[in-house]
Amino acid sequence: MSATAAPAITVVTDKAKVSPVNAKERPFPLEWTRNIGIAAHIDAGKTTTTERILFYSGAVHKMGEVHEGTTVTDWMEQERERGITITAAAISCAWNASVGPWKGIKQRINIIDTPGHVDFTAEVERSLRVLDGAVAVFCAVAGVQPQSETVWRQANKYKVPRIAFINKMDRTGADFFRAVKEMREKLKANAHPLFIPIGKEENFQGVVDLVQQVAYLFDETDALGLNPVTSAIPADLMDQAKEYRDKLLEAVSDFDDVIAEKYLGGEEISVAEFMLAIRKATVSLQFTGVVPGSAFKKKGIQRLLDCVVNYLPSPIDVPPMQGQDSDGKTIDVVVDDKAKVAGLAFKLWTDPFVGKIVFYRVYTGILNKGQSLYNPRTRRSERVSRLVLMRAMDREEIDKAYSGDICALVGVKEVITGDTLCDEDVDIRLEPPSFPEPVISMSIEPNSKGDQEKMGTALQRLVAEDPTLKVKTDPDTGQTILAGMGELHLDIIRDRMKREFKVEATAGKPQIAYRETVTKLADGEGKFIRQSGGKGQYGHVVVKIEPNEKGKGVEVINEIVGGVIPKEFIKPSTDGILEGTNNGAVAGYPVVDVKVRIVDGSFHEVDSSELAFKMAGIFAFKDAMKKAHPILLEPIMGVEVTTPEEYQGDLMGDINRRRGTIRGIENKAGACIINAHIPLETLFGYVTDIRSLSKGRASASITPSHFEQVPNSLLQKIVETSTKAPART
Repeated sequence: MSATAAPAITVVTDKAKVSPVNAKERPFPLEWTRNIGIAAHIDAGKTTTTERILFYSGAVHKMGEVHEGTTVTDWMEQERERGITITAAAISCAWNASVGPWKGIKQRINIIDTPGHVDFTAEVERSLRVLDGAVAVFCAVAGVQPQSETVWRQANKYKVPRIAFINKMDRTGADFFRAVKEMREKLKANAHPLFIPIGKEENFQGVVDLVQQVAYLFDETDALGLNPVTSAIPADLMDQAKEYRDKLLEAVSDFDDVIAEKYLGGEEISVAEFMLAIRKATVSLQFTGVVPGSAFKKKGIQRLLDCVVNYLPSPIDVPPMQGQDSDGKTIDVVVDDKAKVAGLAFKLWTDPFVGKIVFYRVYTGILNKGQSLYNPRTRRSERVSRLVLMRAMDREEIDKAYSGDICALVGVKEVITGDTLCDEDVDIRLEPPSFPEPVISMSIEPNSKGDQEKMGTALQRLVAEDPTLKVKTDPDTGQTILAGMGELHLDIIRDRMKREFKVEATAGKPQIAYRETVTKLADGEGKFIRQSGGKGQYGHVVVKIEPNEKGKGVEVINEIVGGVIPKEFIKPSTDGILEGTNNGAVAGYPVVDVKVRIVDGSFHEVDSSELAFKMAGIFAFKDAMKKAHPILLEPIMGVEVTTPEEYQGDLMGDINRRRGTIRGIENKAGACIINAHIPLETLFGYVTDIRSLSKGRASASITPSHFEQVPNSLLQKIVETSTKAPART
């Protein structure tokens, strides 16, 4: 959306004037509803921020702490033990804004607290798919970290407007303006402070509101931070506040002609006009407002909540969700309580008491308890026996869910993540979230024969919940192979199997998801001819194979002219070629980034069949692949290591030993940040190793980067121990 085409936004403060798309009995009109996610890098403070939001909004009466394992949204045992978020938790609260057009009007805020660890990136992906807005949390000391960039890209992909919260302003080395600068440089965000901090580190005492031109001071005697003192802007900050207010006005005047005229004409701009312009700019995706604070020290969270209400969109303010009908035509799903119901199942969870719970975003219509919903993927209808609002681990039974709501369904069985569930008269499939491919796998075997069946059930349930978890049986060894997003991901899965499903299992050494590709052009021919009395089989396909652009995947192009292969046999030939790409010619790994052209072939009037052409397609691909100088590719990870400077040399030496390449070194607030590319094959146990090298003071974040050719010195070893023989412990 261009800066000039900012959406029309109306502010409704009177319940009698809300849009007619609202049902009369709605407890919170759509205009007074916000669906937001809290997303960020590991340890930026998402869960603590969520916890404070719940306390200040009255949803909980005591603030939990991550380090004590008492938070509401981190309710799994594994989360509380490790102090990390593993699964996205949904929870609702209500907030009365203290300033702005909605002042004093209770707003419903549905929050999803997402994980920061790259191993659980699917949780972030599916949450952002169904949210209208997001709060991106950054650490004031570390600034923009690798996973912050991943989350930002995911929010861009799903066009989610966001505001930024620079957390941990009380910590040594905190620098608000550096963090904003990094957002502009690394994320290419049009980021502008909405507040500026008064003091920093242990002297962080308050914030200056640039819109209202007042200061909020945190009173040390108010331990819960409930009543910040409103005062005039301190004299020593007047110049800085004016400078940043002018920059903010200039930035939002691009989105609002009234503001632009008044700003250029030097006229006074009212607080209400200014706020509406910031809201327009935020919803246009071209602007991000930034708020400083410290969630742990209970400073600045109320200001953040005011910003959520004032600047993040309601379900009406965002463009309609798009889907396709059975003819493949694009349809807009407009938010309307009076329409037939349609929504997206974005997450599954197995509850020990009620069984399968399906997290569901209602895009249009009203869903009633006991109603039947149609699933276009399975072409079956299923009855919703119970409707619940999730409060992290707890559930609140409801009778109705309105458009724009996020709820959970109990009783629907044949559902996977990304399914559309709608009224039987609605012909639509909503666009599901997309998920990355697994990068690491391991063999897993039950410890006893009795656990075999239990393990099958457990894995079936876990795979249904987690789209980035894949399970397959190795055809050569009969072993069960589990593939996921990283060591921690697979470790948590094993832990959950043990605790939730009482399955004891032994894991083999993790296997790496290598890939294969070709480096030059080659021809290939495949013939499948069988004569055995009566009707035979005949298929003949000739292909050309060539390298494709990086990341383009496998493309099959039909260049048959003159009907040398009849039309009905083109699809089976293509299917055969695609099947051939599952096992490459070097070590049997999947083939990526190749272009295959079907250029010639022949057929038999009687003997040709779809099966024969499919087999011929497989043979032609294999033949061409062998001649096209195939190479093996290994996954390379982007690694960012943060360490005290005295361990820099040891850690760089360790990276070189792991065949890594150092891409950059940066010094920030007494810490050294090393950026490197390291092959995944050398990274097992890396986090443990760097802790021992640095006496526990270094940390690393690892994100998938790209694939690169495997060095010849390692090729033979990989081919010998390829997936045909998964490692055993």
